[in-house]
Amino acid sequence: MIAKPTVASELALIHEAEPKLAIEDLCFVTANYLDSSQVEDIRRAYFFAKQAHEGQFRRSGEEYITHPLAVAHVLAIMHMDQECIMAGLLHDVIEDTKVSREELAAEFSEEVALLVDGVSKLAKAAFETQQQAQAENLRKMMLAMSQDIRVIIVKLADRLHNMRTLGHLPSEKRRRIANETLDIYAPIAQRLGMNLMRCELEELGFHVLHPIRYRVLSDAVRKARGHRKEVVGQITASILNRMEQEGIVADIQGREKDLYSLYLKMIAKKLSFSEVMDVYAFRIVVDDVDTCYRMLGIVHNLYKPVQSLFKDYIAIPKANGYQSLHTVVFGPHGIPIEVQIRSRDMDQMAEAGVAAHWLYKTGENEGSNQSHRRARKWLQGILEMQKDSGDSVEFLENLKIDLFPEEIYVFSPKGEILSLPRGATAVDFAYAVHSDVGNNCVAARIGRSLVPLRTKLQTGQTVEIITAKISHPNPDWLNFVTTAKARTNIRHYLKQLQNEDAVILGRQLLIKNLAVFDTKLDDIPKQRIADVVTEFELDNFIQVLEDIGLGNRAVLQVAQKLAHNTSSLDNENPQPLMIAGTEGMVVDFGRCCRPIPGDPIHGYISAGRGIVVHRVDCKTTLNLRDQHEKWLDVMWAPETERDFSVEIMVNAKNQRGVLATIAAAVSESDSNIDNVVIVERDSGYSDLRLTIEVLDRQHLARVIRRLRRIEMVERITRLKQ
Repeated sequence: MIAKPTVASELALIHEAEPKLAIEDLCFVTANYLDSSQVEDIRRAYFFAKQAHEGQFRRSGEEYITHPLAVAHVLAIMHMDQECIMAGLLHDVIEDTKVSREELAAEFSEEVALLVDGVSKLAKAAFETQQQAQAENLRKMMLAMSQDIRVIIVKLADRLHNMRTLGHLPSEKRRRIANETLDIYAPIAQRLGMNLMRCELEELGFHVLHPIRYRVLSDAVRKARGHRKEVVGQITASILNRMEQEGIVADIQGREKDLYSLYLKMIAKKLSFSEVMDVYAFRIVVDDVDTCYRMLGIVHNLYKPVQSLFKDYIAIPKANGYQSLHTVVFGPHGIPIEVQIRSRDMDQMAEAGVAAHWLYKTGENEGSNQSHRRARKWLQGILEMQKDSGDSVEFLENLKIDLFPEEIYVFSPKGEILSLPRGATAVDFAYAVHSDVGNNCVAARIGRSLVPLRTKLQTGQTVEIITAKISHPNPDWLNFVTTAKARTNIRHYLKQLQNEDAVILGRQLLIKNLAVFDTKLDDIPKQRIADVVTEFELDNFIQVLEDIGLGNRAVLQVAQKLAHNTSSLDNENPQPLMIAGTEGMVVDFGRCCRPIPGDPIHGYISAGRGIVVHRVDCKTTLNLRDQHEKWLDVMWAPETERDFSVEIMVNAKNQRGVLATIAAAVSESDSNIDNVVIVERDSGYSDLRLTIEVLDRQHLARVIRRLRRIEMVERITRLKQ
């Protein structure tokens, strides 16, 4: 009986099949497009790296230098410049040897040192978790990438060779690296238009994570390819014959989806393999843009097009610079045929992305290369995003959101085209225009119609954002925005707002607690305040107040230190804190009991959230009652200036129009319904759980009295936890 190959053995075989490279092989490739002096610089970098890694070996038992040499070879195949290839050879010397960044800069150049430092990981000891380490290392690399985009190209080449040689690593580590590749590095390659790099990274990652599915799908594609030859040949002959009649010269290729894309399509659309493989795909590469559109006319004249499935990425390129005409037509016997038509330059750009026609190699003006302009614009957005992200893990989350797979294209009133991820809303568009526009938006106009800010946008729409200086981001926006830029800006604003609210609340709490010691905040000497700030290891007194307001520091402890009185307290208590409902984000109202003005209440100091107000009879807080130091006396202010949510249960007869009648009665009582949940108890009655907005208990009583007048309503109760 022959044993089935394991993932490790298959990957090891791939590794063994890789050609053993030597420095002469690298020099031979680079000599085809670089000067001899530049090739000598690469040779010098190789021997420097070889000496630095002396005595180090890979898991396979090979000398470690074989890895950087293979990385440099990948870069050379992409025709990168000599500094980039040198960085590929040296990319691990800072991280894995005693060579410092300064030594690299002195030996080679500041440019090479920047590239190597950009891909070097930070010390592992600095992080508590693997996720934090991954996030912080990625953040460091992205910052370096914003200065020089070649950093990510070196990193992608490094990751590609690591993925090719995973066979000797433990299973758990293989899966972790493959997951990271599919989550982050393959999407980055896609975002930079590097299609060939993306495809190989995805294939290798898919092979590691789902080896059986990979093998089954691979075998199925191989068998299907044989059955499809006749149809592919027939379609190709038809197109070639019509091209000859029109005097057009082009390359035609039968195009197959890579296995991972095929797998994702089957999962996402719940299709069988035979349904996915029913579609035949062709790529036609012509000489110039004019011929692209002529070729499109030929294809549409030959086969009937599917009107809704035509996309012109030449007129409106994708965010990563990709250009092509995409169309779907009905071929012989109604067979669906996907056709891509592009020029040779577009084809090269589609495969290599930012690595095509490299600026540093050709000396082109940066502004003349559309792909590079788009990449740098994206990197600028990444730079802004990392400044506003609270920590590295949040930055990683936002980056993953930003690496979207599909785009829509919308227009500003001036005709400017903006690309956004599918599902983007008017708020995403506003932040894409400018952060200030997003922060102050109040409504949007699509065409001539006013629409809510949560409206999802469609390709081709013209969007105008209406702003007001008094308007600010709403926490609810986080529930529907899709772009990382919008999410980061909203969170940044809300965090600032929360901190400001926390300082105000902290000051109020401290003043009330200082009253116990017959002390006023204004009377405390500045030196004593400075001593307390120093003791708490903070920068200033504002941070002390902020900590109090957020519930991170006990207000009584701070009051005692400021009053210089650590003795036991008298029976005198500070006056209760007034709750008006306008305290901002650091005073929250328990959703378990939904207190409203008029209810007896008390406050619980929750770390990071500030004060959470509960009803005195709230069952949820029973197990917290023994934590005396966290409870605070609060009471409703004489006048409140907002609506409060409350839940009521309405038991009503099952009759036509009952819900409409109840909704009308609530509206007549100057209240709004936020949510309705209907539970049918039997054929005769239903329970309607309504969440409504009221000003106070008196307002709630008016609503309930109005509902009781309805003949179909049997019983009304206010819900308690």
